[in-house]
Amino acid sequence: MDPTKYILSYLLVVLLSVAEVFPMSLSAMVGAAFAVLFGLSDGLFKYHEVLAFIDLELIALLIAVMIVVEVVDRYGTFRYVALKVVRRVAARPQVLLVVTGLLSALTSLLLSDEAAILLFVAILGSFSKIGGFDPVPFAITSAIMVNLGGTGTLIGSLPNMAIGLRAGFDFVEFASYLLPVEFMLYGITLLFLYRYFKPQLKPQAVVEFEDVEVSRSDALRGAILLAFLLSSLILAGFLEFPISGVALVSALIALAVSGFDTTDVFRRLDWDTIFFTAAFTVIIEVLGKAEALKGLILFTQSITGGSLALASLFIFFASGLFGLFIPNLIMALSFIPLIDGLNFPDKRALWAGLALGSNLSGVGLPVSSFVIVMTLGALRREGYRVNPWTITKVGLLVTFIWLVFSATYLLLRFNLLFG
Repeated sequence: MDPTKYILSYLLVVLLSVAEVFPMSLSAMVGAAFAVLFGLSDGLFKYHEVLAFIDLELIALLIAVMIVVEVVDRYGTFRYVALKVVRRVAARPQVLLVVTGLLSALTSLLLSDEAAILLFVAILGSFSKIGGFDPVPFAITSAIMVNLGGTGTLIGSLPNMAIGLRAGFDFVEFASYLLPVEFMLYGITLLFLYRYFKPQLKPQAVVEFEDVEVSRSDALRGAILLAFLLSSLILAGFLEFPISGVALVSALIALAVSGFDTTDVFRRLDWDTIFFTAAFTVIIEVLGKAEALKGLILFTQSITGGSLALASLFIFFASGLFGLFIPNLIMALSFIPLIDGLNFPDKRALWAGLALGSNLSGVGLPVSSFVIVMTLGALRREGYRVNPWTITKVGLLVTFIWLVFSATYLLLRFNLLFG
C-alpha cells in the first residue's frame, strides 16, 4: 500500500499550522479527517475504532494541569511572587536582569509560556515607565528564559507531557533526566545574556512602587493548591498511580475549594491546543497503521548503524533544528512513533533527546516562537521599537549554546560516549 496520501495529510497539517492559515486545532482536524477517510477506504480500521486513536491519557493530563494553573493564576500567586521579588531589585539593573530571567523560567515551569511572558512584560513595562529604564534587554531575557523554562518537568510543556506518557516516565524519573541540564542551562544562559546586555544596563535611582494588589492570603491559597498538585504527581510515581488520574483529582479539588465559577474557568482553558493535540494524535496513529513511517525508521536505523549514541544525537538535533520552523508540539508528536519503531532495548536516551530538542529550539527565529512574537508586539504597544534582527541574533546564539551543551550532557548522562 502506498503511504503517500497519509504523509500528505500530515504535511497538510504542518503547512497550515506554520502558515497560520487556520487555527492549529482546525488544521489538525482537517488533516485527521483526511487521514481517517483514507484509512477507512483502505480497510486499515473500522469507524468505531477511530475514537480509540485519541490519546485520552494525554488529553486528561493536559486539561487537569490547565485547570489547576488557571485556578492558581486567578488567586494571583504568580503575579504576587513576581511583583514582590522584582520590586526589590528594580533599582539595580544587573540584578534585575538575572532575577527577571530566573523568575520567568521558574514561572513557565507551571504557567503557560504565553501567560508567563505577558505577566513579566506587563510588570517590566510598568516599572520601566516609573524607573525610566529601557525594558527591551529585560523583556528579551524574559522571553528566552520562558522558552527554556519547563524543559525539565513532565508538566512543564506540552511536548514533555506527550513524551513522558509515551515513554512511561513518572514525574520523578522525567525530572531526574532533564531537570539537571535545565538548571545548568539557566546559569549558562543568564551569564551569556548578562554579558551580552551589560553595556545597556545603567544604574537607576531608587523608586517607590505601589503595593502589590494581590492579597497574601489569596496568593498562599494558590501556592497550596500548586504544591498539592506537584506533591501528588511525585507520589504517583512511587505508588504507581496513573499520572493523569492524579492530576484530574488535583483539578477537581482546586475547583471545589476555590469557589471560582467553573464555567468561566473552563472558558479560559486553551481549547485550541487541546483539540489540536487530540486530532494530531489521531493522525499519528493512522500513520502508524499505514506504516507510513517505516521508511524513516529504517533510514534512521541505517545511518546510526545501530548506535544508541548516534540515534540519540540524531533525534536530538533533528527535532531541535526542525523546531526552528515547526511548532514544538508537532515535532514531539511526530518523532514519538519514530522512537517507538527503533530497535533499541533501552530508549531513555532517545526520549530525553527528543524532549530536549523539542524544547530548546524555540528562540532561534521569531517565526518559530509565539512567545518571541508576543514579546515584540507587547514592546511595540509600549512604544519601544525593536529590530527583529536584534532578537534573532541573540536567539540564534543562545540556541547554538543550548544545543551544543545539551548534546554533551545527553552523552554523559546516559553513558553513551564509550557505550
